[in-house]
Amino acid sequence: MEVAVIKIGNSRGIRLSKTMLEKYNIKDTVDLILESGQIIIKPISKPRKGWEASFKEMSKNGDDRLLFNDVFEDENLEEWK
Repeated sequence: MEVAVIKIGNSRGIRLSKTMLEKYNIKDTVDLILESGQIIIKPISKPRKGWEASFKEMSKNGDDRLLFNDVFEDENLEEWK
């Protein structure tokens, strides 16, 4: 795909279409990889972003209880020693 390099202030850049941004899940930042004479634009994925705040909210609401025991009555823990 051929795109124009445009002037942006004292720099130059390229425009990515809305369709391309959505298709490749590109948000505010990307990772630029310079490799073998090529520039690769890769979206930065942070799948756990916001988890800390969510866990704090769950704890505050009492929603962080275990759904089942983490140790079962008949479990033999000796084999793990």
